[in-house]
Amino acid sequence: MKKYAIVLAAGKGTRMRCNKPDVSKVSFPLLGRPMIEWVYRAMHNVFFDETVTVLGYGGEALSHLAESYGKIAWQKEARGTGNAALEAANLLEKEEGITVVLSGDTPLLIDKTLLALISSHLTHHNDLTVLTAIVQNPQNYGRIVKEGSMIKSIVAQKDCSVELEAIHEVNTGVYVFSNRELFAHLEPLREKTEAHLTEAIEMMILEGLKVAAFPAGNNEEALSVNDRYQLSVANKALQRRINREWMLQGVTFEDPDTAYIGANVHLGRDTVIKPNVHIVGESCIGMDNVIGPDTYLDNVTIGQRNHIYYAHLTDTIVDNDADLGPYVRTRKGAHIHNKAHIGCFNELKNADFGEGSKCAHLSYLGDATIGKGVNVGCGTIIANYDGVNKFHSDIDDNVFLGSGTTIISPVHVGKDAFIAAGSTINKDIPETDMAIARARQENKAGYAKVLKEKALAKKKK
Repeated sequence: MKKYAIVLAAGKGTRMRCNKPDVSKVSFPLLGRPMIEWVYRAMHNVFFDETVTVLGYGGEALSHLAESYGKIAWQKEARGTGNAALEAANLLEKEEGITVVLSGDTPLLIDKTLLALISSHLTHHNDLTVLTAIVQNPQNYGRIVKEGSMIKSIVAQKDCSVELEAIHEVNTGVYVFSNRELFAHLEPLREKTEAHLTEAIEMMILEGLKVAAFPAGNNEEALSVNDRYQLSVANKALQRRINREWMLQGVTFEDPDTAYIGANVHLGRDTVIKPNVHIVGESCIGMDNVIGPDTYLDNVTIGQRNHIYYAHLTDTIVDNDADLGPYVRTRKGAHIHNKAHIGCFNELKNADFGEGSKCAHLSYLGDATIGKGVNVGCGTIIANYDGVNKFHSDIDDNVFLGSGTTIISPVHVGKDAFIAAGSTINKDIPETDMAIARARQENKAGYAKVLKEKALAKKKK
C-alpha cells in the first residue's frame, strides 16, 4: 500500500513573541537544526511515496529544506489546520493508500512510534488512527473520549466539562487517514473562514467510520511547541535523548546536562565529553578523544587521542594525538596534523599546521602552510591581508620562528631556517638561513630620567 505524508508548517507562532519579520514557528532551532527538521527525521525510515509540506507565514526560509523532502503546498492565509491540509488536495486527493498528517511543531516524535502507528492502522483496517498520549497536565490539549480503542469525540480544552477535564489522554495532532476519506471529509470545509482537521474527524465519527486511538509509548512525544518555554523543554528532551544514545554506544559524558550534541554529529567510542561542550554541524569525532571543558566544535573532523579544551573550532580538521588549548580558535579550512601542539590564545584561519609543530601562545596564523617540526614563538603574526586581498605564506619543515615575528605574506621560509625574535619578514628566506629584520638598538645614557621629569612637569600643568 502506498504511503503519503502531509506536514503542516504554515503557522506563524504568535506565542513565540518573535519581532523578526517572516520567521515561522517551525523554523526556530533545536540543537542547531530547525524544529521541523526533527519531524522530517522521524519520517525518514517510513519511506513515504510522497511528502507534501504545507508552508505559509515565513515559509520562504524553509522552502529549500522542505523541497529536499518532497513537494510544497502554500497556505496563503492562516485559516486552520483543515484548510492547510486541503492545500495538498491537488497533489494527493486522487491517490489510493494512506496519508499520515503531522505537525511541524512536534519535534519529539520518533520513527519507531510512527512506524507502530501505521502498522496498527493497517492491521486493524481503520479509516483513521489518532496518535494519543497520556500526559500529566493535559491543559490546552484536545481530550480523547473513547469506548475501548474507538474514539467517540475529540473535545477542545475550551469545550471541556469538569468531567472531561479529568481525562489525561490527549490528541497529539498526528494522524493516519485513509487518503480518500481524508479529502472527502475535508472538502465540505473548503468554504469555511477557519477549518480544523478535528472537524473532519468528527464527521467521520458521526458517519460510523472506524476511528481508533493509538497511545504513544513515550508521552513526551505529545509535546507541541507553541512558545519559547516549550521550545526549551523540547531542546532539553532532545539533548537527553541524544546524549543517552551516545553513552550507550561507549562515549563518556562527565555532565550530560551541559553537553549539547547535534543531530548530525558522530562520536567515537571511549571519547570523553567534559562539561560545557557544544558539538554541532556535520562533525565527526573519532575514538579516545578528550573534548572540553568549555569547548565549541562546528563542522569539524577530529581523529583519535586528541585533547581539545577551552577551544572554539569551526570548519577544521584535526588528525591524531594533538593537544589544543586552552583558548584556541580555528576557522575556515584549518588542518592540524598529528602530534601538533597549539596552546593559549592562538588563532588559525585557512592554515595547514604540520606534524609535531608547536604554537604555544598568543599568535595568529592566517592563510599559511606550516611544515613539520616548526616552532612558532610567542606573539607571531602572519599578516595575510592588505586591505583588499588575502595572501598565502609557506613555512617549511623545522623552521624556528622567534617570539614577536611578523611575516608579511606572501613569503616562503625554507627548511631549517631561523628567524630572530622581533623580526618583520617580507622577503623569502632560503634553507638554513638566519633572518634578522629589526632596527639596531640604541641606548641613550640617563635619558629615562629626563623623560620621566618631562612627563611629571606636563602632569602638573
